[in-house]
Amino acid sequence: MAEYHVENFGCRASRADGEAIAANLRHNGLSPADRPATASVVIVNTCSVTAEADRQARAYVRRVRRQNPDARVIVTGCYAQRAPQELAALVEVDAVIGNSHKAMVAEMALQFAGEMPVAVTTEGFVPIGSLAPKILHDDAFAHTEFATLPFAADAQQTRPNLKVQDGCGNRCSFCIIPTTRGHSRSVALATCLDNVRSFVGQDGKELILSGINLGRWGRDFEPAQRFEDLVAAILMETALPRLRLSSIEPMDWSQDLLALYREFASGEHPRLARHAHLPLQSGSDAILRRMYRRYRPWHYAERLAAIRELLPDAAIGADVMIGFPGETDALFRESYDFIAAQPFTYLHLFPFSARPGTPAWELHRQNPVPVRAAQQRMAALRGLIAEKFRAFRTGFVGRALSAVTVEPGPGATTHAVTDNFLKLTIDKEIPANRLVAAHITALTADGLRGTTAA
Repeated sequence: MAEYHVENFGCRASRADGEAIAANLRHNGLSPADRPATASVVIVNTCSVTAEADRQARAYVRRVRRQNPDARVIVTGCYAQRAPQELAALVEVDAVIGNSHKAMVAEMALQFAGEMPVAVTTEGFVPIGSLAPKILHDDAFAHTEFATLPFAADAQQTRPNLKVQDGCGNRCSFCIIPTTRGHSRSVALATCLDNVRSFVGQDGKELILSGINLGRWGRDFEPAQRFEDLVAAILMETALPRLRLSSIEPMDWSQDLLALYREFASGEHPRLARHAHLPLQSGSDAILRRMYRRYRPWHYAERLAAIRELLPDAAIGADVMIGFPGETDALFRESYDFIAAQPFTYLHLFPFSARPGTPAWELHRQNPVPVRAAQQRMAALRGLIAEKFRAFRTGFVGRALSAVTVEPGPGATTHAVTDNFLKLTIDKEIPANRLVAAHITALTADGLRGTTAA
């Protein structure tokens, strides 16, 4: 039986796409490979938010080819949508399929694996058997993936992502994602609920709601619906044990959304995970304006204060970009001081990456931040958040936390994730996908250690 491997880069929405592709391949007779080196087909589901993300994807493709010369390599995702010709020029690549045609990735993989005798016949696509790399891509964007990439309810992981929204209508000056993902569009409420019920029917415990601009869910409907309506419907109309919300823009943290946390994020096993991720990008007002972000630092701080007051034990995280064009030492200090004053427990730190076609591209050409300065600023913020993260974890020693088991750990232990987004090592062997109450006994290098009742 032919085997496949899907390697996902980037955000949770991208991972959800990869999970759906993998489920489609399993349903059509392929088996997941233990590692890429043994797969007949390797699908590289790329990110393109930074130049480093592009570099990592290229390096992975080359590594796969070295380890597995006979594998057929398909590259898809945002990098494939942004620069298909660049990827097609790599001799290691057999096919490039942009987000516009992502629904056809599984079909192409099945053909490469010998499971489908008829080649894809799409205008502009080089037929199988050509010596040249193959490209399936459309700048105009068909955006058919919601109809053809259904939620992988049988995803082979304990905490799958349910993508309910794709694309983005914001026009941040640094961001290429509206080009690679298109405009914002939502999955119908009824479909979302059916997917959740399917997951619950397979004894699923924790589901992660994801999207490119998740808080905009429902705004494209007629009449428009609100993201809070979706969250409320999932919690009130399904028996899902735990729902986790991924990244939500600051302006979408409404009072009604907070009210749902007040109702469902309490008790021994909170049904709404105590976890909030709000993209920040910078704590400097001047930089936020140049980024075309739709909030000011004081707006952001107000949202965080409301979340922390309501959820004192919640994990609170943010994305922060370092080295945006024109970021002086003084502006970075402004951002650093703002971050230091907020109740963050973790940060996702990224260096600025100039993308042609964005307003920030010209800003970068006019006023770039020296690489060494950006590296020093990154190190300063890493040190700051490391202190905050350790202080946050320390406060749970001797207490109980709810967690979902994920996989076996070293020795007779089990890896788990607490509802407030902390890695937990349990000193006992417990099957994956169990909801447990853990007594926290100590810190680990990047999480917690604990025990459960017999």
